[in-house]
Amino acid sequence: MKFSIYSELQWWPGKEPSQVYAEVLEQIENADRLGYDTYSAIEHFFFPKFSSSPDPIALFAAAAQRTSRIGFRTLVHVLPYHNPMVLASRIAFAGILTGGRYEFGVGRGHGWIPWRAGLPYSEMVERYDESLEILFAALESGGEPFSYSGKYYDVHDARVVPPPGRFRVFTGGTSDKTYVLAGTKGWGVVVPPLLPYEALREQLDLYRATCAEHGNEPDIVWIHACYLDEDRDTALREAEQGIKGFLAGNASPLVEHEKPPADELNAAGYGFYTAGILEQLAETPYDEMVGGDIVWVGTPEDVIERIEAVREVCAGLTEIAITVNPGGFEHWQAIKNQELFARRVMPHFKTAAAKEAAAA
Repeated sequence: MKFSIYSELQWWPGKEPSQVYAEVLEQIENADRLGYDTYSAIEHFFFPKFSSSPDPIALFAAAAQRTSRIGFRTLVHVLPYHNPMVLASRIAFAGILTGGRYEFGVGRGHGWIPWRAGLPYSEMVERYDESLEILFAALESGGEPFSYSGKYYDVHDARVVPPPGRFRVFTGGTSDKTYVLAGTKGWGVVVPPLLPYEALREQLDLYRATCAEHGNEPDIVWIHACYLDEDRDTALREAEQGIKGFLAGNASPLVEHEKPPADELNAAGYGFYTAGILEQLAETPYDEMVGGDIVWVGTPEDVIERIEAVREVCAGLTEIAITVNPGGFEHWQAIKNQELFARRVMPHFKTAAAKEAAAA
């Protein structure tokens, strides 16, 4: 079992962006010292309460200079907004600048972005599919020239500079197509925060079956918002504002801003954003968030119990990723959260794994 940290770099009122980024860099440096395997960040645009993370590669290039072993992961590069040839070069560059510690995911991105980025919803599926094909042709070219002719891009005798290495790749979402692709390619999949296992059971079963069909091992990363204290009541009290803010931030593009036309969203396969799911989730009472396993708040023993429950139902689980700084949490809370999880939760599973290995 691996353990990592995931961040949306939510920017809430009361801090300047420079302070948000400085604190995140300190948190990454601390996570490296504590032994976390990876620090992941979303790539997202236009909505600060949801995320102020438009360029994770730049963040990780800075963090690599302050760390020695922790890996870096973008979840995900939203392909319709990138020239895939340029992105392939940037990914290759990131691999070098981080000393081989960079990995990434790919996806279409959230449904509220195209309207603000100026891209027609009618093009999103085709743009993603074509960009995906070009990106991996470029990354797998070994730096040799290649060409491609498509609807949106005509690539002529192009060479990726610097030459790309090999990267661990992830994807995620809710469509069956995504999980078949991941299982076929041998990519990892990411279960996004706030979703219970049952919401993706069928897709994860499809992913595992496709992995088996193609001789690949499932690689499932489980993301969950988490807050710890040695005393349960203290944890519940300290976490309430930040946890509520996390859910409110996730719903904010639909609640605090004009919504894109529902017919265009639905036609482009973004029906999730018209169903009211995020808005309802943000209105969930705090005690139901905790009791309903939407978030993990409590003592280290409470969180260990929750993780064990996930392991029981989710075959192919390889990594637990926690959020420590969403929704306006203070910097000291993020550091405390990282420290307690690393000191009290991670050793439980590493000790158990060692015993299982010895028994085998």
